Amino acid sequence: MAINDNVLALCHEFDVEKCVSCLSTCIFPDKTSYPIDETMVHLGPPHDSNFGYSYAKRMIDVLNKGYAQEHNRKYTSVVPCNVFGPHDNYNLQAGHVLPALIHKAYVAKRDGHALQVFGSGKPLRQFIYSIDLARLFVKVVREYEDVEPIILSVGESDEVSIRDAVSAVVKAIGFEGSVEYDTSKADGQFKKTASNEKLLKLFPDFKFTPFDEAIQESVDWFVENYDTARK
Repeated sequence: MAINDNVLALCHEFDVEKCVSCLSTCIFPDKTSYPIDETMVHLGPPHDSNFGYSYAKRMIDVLNKGYAQEHNRKYTSVVPCNVFGPHDNYNLQAGHVLPALIHKAYVAKRDGHALQVFGSGKPLRQFIYSIDLARLFVKVVREYEDVEPIILSVGESDEVSIRDAVSAVVKAIGFEGSVEYDTSKADGQFKKTASNEKLLKLFPDFKFTPFDEAIQESVDWFVENYDTARK
């Protein structure tokens, strides 16, 4: 919250006309109807597993609206779904699900042991390729003039299970060993399906990179840059 306050206060002080901040789909209420959309950010508490992060991110939206109301600033925010791609953080303890899976699969293939996945593999997620997200960020900076948040996500039909994501990584890296699911580990929130209807109305011609293609490019990048990748 201190970061939010400092960044936007200095944007205002130095007469920055537009600031686009990044939220997350985990900010949405835990108990809600699906798909979630931009009008539902503040309609209930977030999931307990990340409530501090979620509330801090929500306050960016509150600040944006305050600066618009009092100073007519065009400060807005985007809400990406789960992001992955080259140059990610592949740390096995701190990395998000896909980069951590890519690293685990690489090590399992190299060392000839089973690939262990935390949880049941049943939770559902939407994933956006970082290259696609970057292109959308540029579009938002240049063309989006609203203060209300905008979800940057693949469609509802592109939602995949963690088990599906594991299969895509295994195929891309050429891992032929066994895959084990450690169900003693928590699954986290089962789903947080987001609607990208607003996005597609604004940018109807935008084409997302197919999931399997984006996974292959991400895996290839990690394998080629293993020695220097963040891990």
